[in-house]
Formats: sequence, structure tokens, C-alpha cells
Amino acid sequence: MRNISEKKRVVIKLGTSTLAHSTGKLNIRRMTNLVRVISDLHNSGREIIMVSSGAVGLGAGKLGLSRKPKDTRMKQAVAAVGQCELMHIYDDMFEKYSVTVAQILLTKTIINNPNHCSNFRNTVESLIGMGVIPIINENDTIAIDELELEIGENDSLSALVAELSEADLLLILSDIDALYDDDPRINPNAKPISFVEKITPEIENAAGGAGSSLGTGGMSTKINAAKIAAAAGIDMVIMNGRNPDLLYDLFEDRELGTFFKA
Repeated sequence: MRNISEKKRVVIKLGTSTLAHSTGKLNIRRMTNLVRVISDLHNSGREIIMVSSGAVGLGAGKLGLSRKPKDTRMKQAVAAVGQCELMHIYDDMFEKYSVTVAQILLTKTIINNPNHCSNFRNTVESLIGMGVIPIINENDTIAIDELELEIGENDSLSALVAELSEADLLLILSDIDALYDDDPRINPNAKPISFVEKITPEIENAAGGAGSSLGTGGMSTKINAAKIAAAAGIDMVIMNGRNPDLLYDLFEDRELGTFFKA
């Protein structure tokens, strides 16, 4: 029913909680394993596009802050520090597997402008054609939409990227195993929902609030991403990024996480 093994162009969204410890410092083991597995999937012939959170979280960690600042000007400054750190780490880690990465920073203005969207598509197609993995984030130092929660966050951004790049699958990696019928942090009897054919009011009610202190989104933002993806004819999966090796199982059609049908 899922046919994940047949998906060729895949947008992978990595959340801050997947990339970093609660301190904001990089989770070296997990990120190293993620890069290894993503490089292997790339080598298998899949066209990988990454949407990576983590700039503000890593910037806060590098600056010795215990949590993200609330002031927008400080968030922009912290994002500038963190974005540099994030891309340096990605470039260094992917280079070990002879994989080249590129950075693309988007703003709401670009996404809403047809001409700019065309330029984005052309850039992505050219990079993929050269075997490069594009790594995309919102330009937080200039555009404060994400910082002030107007666009949504990188969950919704990843769905828009999937739509613009005509992806076959949107894969959101987070610190949760799946969508549950209730908040599992509060209700120990909450049950995971493995398949969502249509996003109903009941599904939306099952979505909780914000995630970790370093992240921006929660399950509700992932439901919004699923709506965008579904409307664009793109399947979506939410799964835990704690064990990157499970990505192999996913692409061998093992049922993991929650599958949202296009």
C-alpha cells in the first residue's frame, strides 16, 4: 500500500530534536549515522533533498545559551551563527562519503513569487543532475516568518519544497514515533496511527502542541505539512529519527511511523 521502495525523489526533513541534544549541542552520533544512511540512499540512485532545522538550536548551543532566545533580533543573530555551523558540519560529514552538498536559503517572498519559484526549481534540478544533495532552510537572518511563526516552520516549508521540486515522498524525521490518537506524553494508553488516508477533524484533534524547547513545531505543524503534501499529490511519512538505520527498513516497505496518503 505504501510502496516506499518505489519512491525516487525524496524530501527529508530533519528536526532540531533529531539533530541536537536538549542542550542545543550537536548529537554527533545520531547526525553521523543520519549522514551515513542518507549518503547510502543517495548512492542507491534516489534523489535526496534535505530540509534541515537546527540553525537556531545549534547557534544557541554554540553561544552557550540554555534555550532559544525569544527576542526576534536575537533569534536572527543566533540563526546566523548556527547556519554557518550547520552547513560546515554537513559539508564535512558528507565529504567522507564523497557526497557533495549545497545550501539553499528560502524566504516567503521567494515561495510566493512564480518567477523565483521557477529559479528554485531550475537550481534544484541542476544540483540533482550533478549528483548534489540540496540542503534547504528558511533564511532566518533576513526573513522572520518562521521565527515569528507566520509561515509555520520547517515542517510546512519541507512540504512546500516537496511540492515545488515535484518530489515523490516527503519524509519528516522527528523525536516522535508516529501520530498518536492522543498525546503519549500524557496518556500512556495512546495508540499510534499507522495509516492516514484523509486528514479529518479527528486526526487534527489528535495533533498536540509544540515540540522540544529547541524546536519550533509540534505534531500540529506536521499535520499542516501533510495537508500541503496531500494536496500536491505527494505521500508523506512521519517517523522517529532516533535510529537512522530504520530508514533502510522504511525503503524496503516495512511499516514504520505514520503514512499519509496523497
